[in-house]
Amino acid sequence: MCTIMGYCGDVLHPALLETALAQTISRGPDAQRIIDTGKGILAFQRLAIMGLDDSGMQPFCYNGNYVVCNGEIYGFAKIKEKLSPKYTFQSESDCEVLLPLYEEYGIDMFGMLDAEFACILYDAKTQSFLAARDPIGIRPLYYGYDAAGTIVFASEPKNLVQLVDKIFPFPPGHYYKDGIFTCYCDITAVEKICYDDTEIVCKNIHDKLEAGVCKRLVADANVGFLLSGGLDSSLVCAIAARNSKEPIRTFAIGMSEDAIDLKYARQVADFLKSVHTEVIITKEDVLSALERVIQILGTFDITTIRASIGMYLVCKAIHETTDIRVLLTGEISDELFGYKYTDFAPDADAFQKESQKRVHELHMYDVLRADRCISVNSLEARVPFGDLDFVRYVMAIDPEKKRNHYGKGKYLLRKAFAEGAYLPEEILWREKAAFSDAVGHSMVDYLKEFTQSCYSDAEFEAKCKQYTHAKPFTKESLYYREIFEKYYPNQSQMIVGFWMPNAAWEGCKVDDPSARVLSNYGDSGK
Repeated sequence: MCTIMGYCGDVLHPALLETALAQTISRGPDAQRIIDTGKGILAFQRLAIMGLDDSGMQPFCYNGNYVVCNGEIYGFAKIKEKLSPKYTFQSESDCEVLLPLYEEYGIDMFGMLDAEFACILYDAKTQSFLAARDPIGIRPLYYGYDAAGTIVFASEPKNLVQLVDKIFPFPPGHYYKDGIFTCYCDITAVEKICYDDTEIVCKNIHDKLEAGVCKRLVADANVGFLLSGGLDSSLVCAIAARNSKEPIRTFAIGMSEDAIDLKYARQVADFLKSVHTEVIITKEDVLSALERVIQILGTFDITTIRASIGMYLVCKAIHETTDIRVLLTGEISDELFGYKYTDFAPDADAFQKESQKRVHELHMYDVLRADRCISVNSLEARVPFGDLDFVRYVMAIDPEKKRNHYGKGKYLLRKAFAEGAYLPEEILWREKAAFSDAVGHSMVDYLKEFTQSCYSDAEFEAKCKQYTHAKPFTKESLYYREIFEKYYPNQSQMIVGFWMPNAAWEGCKVDDPSARVLSNYGDSGK
């Protein structure tokens, strides 16, 4: 991960930008550079992943144009090869291709990229700034306007909180030009529904996910894997293990007393012969990390905060005890193939619309969690299930096929890897617990118990009244909101609301986001 910032005017004093940058030094601890374009400022903090020497330092410059990018451009070697007759490249960095691409294709280049990226570009000819973000929002980007009306871009809200009045997430799949945000890619849009038979669908799922994992193994820095023992992370690890010359390095976390997934993660690690590390945490670890996690995340959402505690602590351990710099994770599978609650979808159309909604909002929830928990520990997240080709294909599959008609969630994904002994049968076909539950049911119980003790019933009722947007509805949610407001005062608009099952569906009107409260939870988390 890296930090990028862009102040698109000539009023801000550089010292103010340096102060804002200092809020995210852990995203890019290797080097920092600030460039005055004459019409505004671009800034970059680097975590070196591709092209580790100084030649890969940003901003890149070409013909007076500048760019800063937090991203991974997959297939960049082929792009360089295509452009090399006209352009001389100075580094091994994947992001160096962006300015030559812009010279050749202009803003059309954003739709051509196979990438996880956020970038800010200064065009010397027009003396104006552009910005863009990948179609899922895997790489973060935010913006706001200062008192002079100048737009400011940054990787995280904490870079902007002292510079602008209101902070907004840069919409995924959009570019900004001349004051207008334009959608260049809606990754959920389906031009033609795929009605292929199940065998063909599963073969394509298999091949496209394998390709998505393999392209994310390419790095000049060391790569590791978060392994929960559930289906998604286990498949990522299994594919990586088959395509790596050396044993992969896997990491799992759990509560000291009742970790659900540690035993399954260990079983997968033994099966794959990975170099495996377990991180054991206690009640004290959870409660002492809580405020720090909310500060890192910039959210009040219950699900995101619960799930982030374990991820933050395991990434902290990885940073402190290993030389790993890149982590592959299992996020985004649920949004494509369904959660426990989507079993209650009344029909295929409802299932598809819910999937589209969740993918559009990923950048505020699971993707936000993965980015912040990993980047604050000076690591980079890569998300194979977010591979653009893979997402486009799965979104286009006949939604009736994706619904749970099989007595087993994510049936198509499981069947896609049923042959070839990728995983033990009991892992491939077990129901996965939600991550926050899988770390240990006691973790969520401790959080509820602690926050319940923070307010009397009267205090809870009175304090909730001061909020109109995303009004707290439990003492736990109120506690999280108050910490959020401490660090991001009056910025709740950054998050659309609480991640909860679709309350309009029968069986989904619940008062807690954990899948544990659903009637179909069954054997999940055992």
